[in-house]
Amino acid sequence: MPTDAAAGAAPAPGGRRSWGRRAVVAGLAATPVALVAACSGGRSDGSGASGAGGAGAAKTSAAVVTVTPAGGSQKADFTQPVKVTVAGGTLSSVTVTGPGGVLVAGQLAADGTSWTSTGKLSSGTGYQVATVATDHAKVQLKQQTSFTTGAPAKTFVGVFTPEDGTTVGVGMPVSIVFNKPVADQAAVQKAVTVTAVPPVPVVGHWFSSTRLDFRPEEYWTPGTRVTLSLRLKDVEGAPGVYGTQAKDVAFTIGRSQTSVADLAAKQLTVTRDGRVTQTWPISGGSPQHTTWAGKMVISEKLLQTRMDSQTVNLGGEYNIADVPHAMRLTTSGTFIHGNYWAGTSVFGSANTSHGCVGMHDVQGAGSPSTPAAAFYNSSITGDVVEVVNSGDQTVASSNGLNGWNMDWASWKAGSAV
Repeated sequence: MPTDAAAGAAPAPGGRRSWGRRAVVAGLAATPVALVAACSGGRSDGSGASGAGGAGAAKTSAAVVTVTPAGGSQKADFTQPVKVTVAGGTLSSVTVTGPGGVLVAGQLAADGTSWTSTGKLSSGTGYQVATVATDHAKVQLKQQTSFTTGAPAKTFVGVFTPEDGTTVGVGMPVSIVFNKPVADQAAVQKAVTVTAVPPVPVVGHWFSSTRLDFRPEEYWTPGTRVTLSLRLKDVEGAPGVYGTQAKDVAFTIGRSQTSVADLAAKQLTVTRDGRVTQTWPISGGSPQHTTWAGKMVISEKLLQTRMDSQTVNLGGEYNIADVPHAMRLTTSGTFIHGNYWAGTSVFGSANTSHGCVGMHDVQGAGSPSTPAAAFYNSSITGDVVEVVNSGDQTVASSNGLNGWNMDWASWKAGSAV
């Protein structure tokens, strides 16, 4: 699974930075303000000011404008609002502008002596503040200051599955694992959306404080285009801990392939696009080491891999360095894989494994004609293998990408929004 830890000071590649709503403060002048360099709290030199006096006389405004964050700040707190106050007059216009000319919304006080932003600032971003104030003699003061917000001290990211640009099976959920616990699950979930074309309702479910999955009620329709939109930048997932990601991830649902591993019949039946295309003899978990039952999504494909019983708390039962054509079904270690160390007569007649589903294969994974190789080559991540008649309980929905074992009402109950 890819880790996308975009820097706090800039959006991840392919992302869109969110600057806040484009807005003009009610009651303030909408005309552009002339840009005149000045420090926060300074006075104008009278240039361009209007007021009483002889023809051509330049007047100095008595108004004094203060902007917070102060002009020139390089690490301003992006969680705090911009505040503008005036002494000796009233504010005629305040605009706070981010990159691309996007304005930050704000509110003018009833007495006209202060303005406070209501739109959110973004971290690691430069802003310009243009103000026009008028003193009691109607002489204007025009100012412009600028500041840059700092990056958050503590951040979190989400590691997502599947990867951008991939084609996956009809059972593939969107799964996000966060590198730090999320306390405000509603805020984080609101910043993550999953949409489909053609459209279908997609709902999120929290398995824990660090894992959020999304799926529709039924398997995806083949050909569906799915987009995961992460808008986590500056979202406070836990007190003082902010997201950094702002990007889109898109993947495509391929053909429909689902399989049923019947451990009573010791046979794997493969159905593609509504038609049975393969049947293979198999061997499942023995009575002492039964195989989980239920719908399991292929989450990983490995041409060859080591399988060591020590990693699944089975002591020194086995340690095979080159298990061929292995496809992961659970996080806890259930695979459907090739088996070259058992006699061919085992497959279709006896369940002898330590919990995996085995198929006849050859050492080295070099023959494309074996049942294990044929099934491996016809499968993609996101395909579903349903195990029935195993003598074991249904696999936990959180054990792998196996949320399909949860009914729709229970799935929706795990949403924070």
